[in-house]
Amino acid sequence: MKLPLDAALGATGATLLDGDSAPASLRVSTDTRTLESGDTFVALRGERYDGHDFVTEAVRRGAALLVLQRADARVPGTAAMVVEDTTRAYMALAGAARALFGGKVVAITGSAGKTTTKAFLTQLLATTYGDRALAAPENENNEIGVSKLLLTASNESHDVLVVEMGARHHGDVAPLVEIARPQIGILTNVGEAHLEIMGSRERLEETKWALFSGGARAVLNAADEVSRRRAATLARSPHWFAAELPRDVAPFETLTAFDGEGRVVGRATGRSAAYEVDVHVPGLHNRANLAAAIAGAIELGVPLERLLPQIPLVRLPHGRYDRIPVAGGIALIYDAYNANASGMIAALDAFATETATRRIAVLASMAELGAESSALHERVGAHAAGKVDVLLVRGEHAPELARGAKRGGLEAQQIVVVGTNVQAARWLREHARPDDVVLLKGSRKYKLEEIVEELRT
Repeated sequence: MKLPLDAALGATGATLLDGDSAPASLRVSTDTRTLESGDTFVALRGERYDGHDFVTEAVRRGAALLVLQRADARVPGTAAMVVEDTTRAYMALAGAARALFGGKVVAITGSAGKTTTKAFLTQLLATTYGDRALAAPENENNEIGVSKLLLTASNESHDVLVVEMGARHHGDVAPLVEIARPQIGILTNVGEAHLEIMGSRERLEETKWALFSGGARAVLNAADEVSRRRAATLARSPHWFAAELPRDVAPFETLTAFDGEGRVVGRATGRSAAYEVDVHVPGLHNRANLAAAIAGAIELGVPLERLLPQIPLVRLPHGRYDRIPVAGGIALIYDAYNANASGMIAALDAFATETATRRIAVLASMAELGAESSALHERVGAHAAGKVDVLLVRGEHAPELARGAKRGGLEAQQIVVVGTNVQAARWLREHARPDDVVLLKGSRKYKLEEIVEELRT
């Protein structure tokens, strides 16, 4: 989106220097590697980087305007907008761009499943919108990623924006909603992610529920306790979604749900219709994500009937329940993009449906769970005991995982504590057989993809 200079100045409150050379409209960039001649370069600052160090390079590559919070970083002869904080200015520019966007915006947040739901929704929308539906790649879901998406969009090229909103700290979602102004908000669930940083479950709930602070049409998980409890505070009855059709659908005026793996049910204004469909995503949690995406597409104006041919074709994004061939014929499932207790349990439930002589899970510890960390790790370990034949555990909370597994019924010889990914790979190479299936699940900090690489060599 190209922003008029006056709109950019008004949004940011910047002081314009060398304004005679400033462009009339701004195409915003934060990366000198992709910057084009005539662009406006925003010098973002973070814990490990400072964009002011690249100002000269930006001008060399053709930047026509600089957005700085350090006036001493100016390049003589190049226009500059000086602001108090370049990150806040970047978000303000994104908000101004959103105000000019005439299409629809759907935002997705939740403790788990955000990126998967975004991927599913984007695939479903392709049937109607093609490449006119724009979503951020991977999980660019913080203030920088959301701002980048809003500034990338244009009325000439896009009709729908699919925005993913992450939250590590209390209150993180509200400012993203303020700049993105979504008409539709999908809340996948409210679990335990980042409890240590959030401070409490109440603060976590408040942060996620801010998705609807701007009046977005709510798309909620019928199985999520927080959503059921808070739904009454919404101005309008939500569109519910579910991985499994509730026994009593009467309380759900608008509902999208799966009835087993062969039917999808759509309910609107109290009337239901069922359609035959094949669902190929593994696990109830992913079926819930798919139901959320279908509900989101319906709210964007795509009839359920038009979505039916596309539903069997949707695929999980990279790092989610990936089946990876490795040496020795081991059947390996990599689902270690990230992990919290709800996600671990959901992955184990999906894993339990795998056909194999033995199911072997490698579980690494979870991060940022605060005071509940020990209890949640024991809970996951106990749950794993009923789903696997052998459990490998590693990381800071490996003892709690093992303790929970023993409490859940696994014998000591079925539990293996490993100190490193190399040790885990060595154990699998020596003990796993081609008729076994292996799950890798854990927090990103433990880099379980190293096990995959070890087994490939």
